[in-house]
Amino acid sequence: MGFIQEFKDFAMKGNVMDMAVGVIIGGAFGKIVSSLVDDILMPLIGIFTGGVDFSSLAATVGNAKVTYGMFVQNVIDFLIIAFCIFVMVKAMNKIIKKREETPAPAAPSAEEKLLTEIRDLLKQK
Repeated sequence: MGFIQEFKDFAMKGNVMDMAVGVIIGGAFGKIVSSLVDDILMPLIGIFTGGVDFSSLAATVGNAKVTYGMFVQNVIDFLIIAFCIFVMVKAMNKIIKKREETPAPAAPSAEEKLLTEIRDLLKQK
C-alpha cells in the first residue's frame, strides 16, 4: 500500500473526522467561554477585588523586566474557564444520566398479549 493511499485511509476514518469536528466546535466554544470570562465574569470579579489588574505587575531583575502579572492574570483566567467548563460538563452529564435512567416501557405481559389477540379476533368477525 502506498504512502498516499495509507494517508487517505487514515484521514477518512471516522475517528479523525470526529476529532476534526470536535476541534472546530471546541474553538468556537472556547470563544464563547473566553467572552463569558472577559466580558461578564472578570468585570464582576473586579468589583469585589477593587479593580485590581494583575497584568501590569512586573519586576526588574538586572536589565530584564519580568512581567509576572500577565502570568498571574492568565492563571486566574484559566481557573475561571476551567471552572465554567466543569460546570457545563457536569450539567451535560446530569442530563445524559437522567435520559439513561428513564425506564423503557415494559413489554406486554402474557395476559395482555392474549387479550390483544382476543380483541383482534373479535374485530375480524
